[in-house]
Amino acid sequence: MACLQLIFANMFLRIFLSLSFCVAFIPTRVFSWGFYGHRLINRAAIFTLPPELFAFYRYHLLFLEEEATAADRRRGSDPLEAPRHFIDLERYGPPPYVLLPSTWKEAVACYHEEELQKHGILPWHIQLVYYRLIEAFRLGDVDRILRLSADLGHYLADAHVPLHVTHNYNGQFTGQHGLHSLLESRIPELMGSEYDLLTGKAIVVERVRDMIWDCIRESAGHLPLVFEADCRVRDSIAEDDWKVPELRGQTRVMAYSISYAMLYNEFLGNIMEERMRLAIHRLGSLWFTAWVEAGQPALKTDIKPPEKGSSAIDIKTFDRYSSQIHRCAEGN
Repeated sequence: MACLQLIFANMFLRIFLSLSFCVAFIPTRVFSWGFYGHRLINRAAIFTLPPELFAFYRYHLLFLEEEATAADRRRGSDPLEAPRHFIDLERYGPPPYVLLPSTWKEAVACYHEEELQKHGILPWHIQLVYYRLIEAFRLGDVDRILRLSADLGHYLADAHVPLHVTHNYNGQFTGQHGLHSLLESRIPELMGSEYDLLTGKAIVVERVRDMIWDCIRESAGHLPLVFEADCRVRDSIAEDDWKVPELRGQTRVMAYSISYAMLYNEFLGNIMEERMRLAIHRLGSLWFTAWVEAGQPALKTDIKPPEKGSSAIDIKTFDRYSSQIHRCAEGN
């Protein structure tokens, strides 16, 4: 335990001391890494890029970092947003879920679209955002390139979180309510300081769809340990020591105690560090691959970035020009 405390020190508090985290125990499906994780993943992915792309993305670093959580913010205004952040894999048969259709067209042919929306469309939506990004590069539309790049980072990061691929996303069906925030907010908040996030350079992904589904199935493979580790902690710590009151901004919430979170992280091993590192490298690689697919267009770095926090992309207008979206929908 002492070793773990030394390893997982206070970088999170040091870097993001000014941020208040108000999502600790909100029973919702759309939060994953929290502000810290999503922003860090988008930021770190920029430094995996080759020189041709690095200058452009580095110039817009602050926008990409701050808009990493735009997809979560849209949940209040867009009723279609929440299903884009998760998938209930167990609704489609036993692991390793190889029979689950990989393209949206095939999925709709096998299941009603209403059923798909009910149980989450995360892997298919990542594909859609990726194809939209290719078209944005082709059009040279800097506003959409940046917004879609930020959104792609968010959804891809969600795919790397184990609790985003299960119906039991908060431990609510196994008597482990609050597990979502413990895994995805409390652990990074307290112990993410010394994560080794060096990933190497971004690569061109030959089979993007396969990579996306690999993310999903990897996350599912970690679920047994995610639930088991929590049970082991509950058996090791007195119930009165599980949670403590904390002030988050102006709100007092019940948060998992440091001792509980530390022991849980010890039982998990390096799962969350590994998932974050993979998300960073894969995001940089998808940005890079989309740019290559678009013909490697020149990107100016002296264009004013879009307004932060403005409304979502006008997808209906964009789709009129977006041949790649139709390719995605047709499963090509």
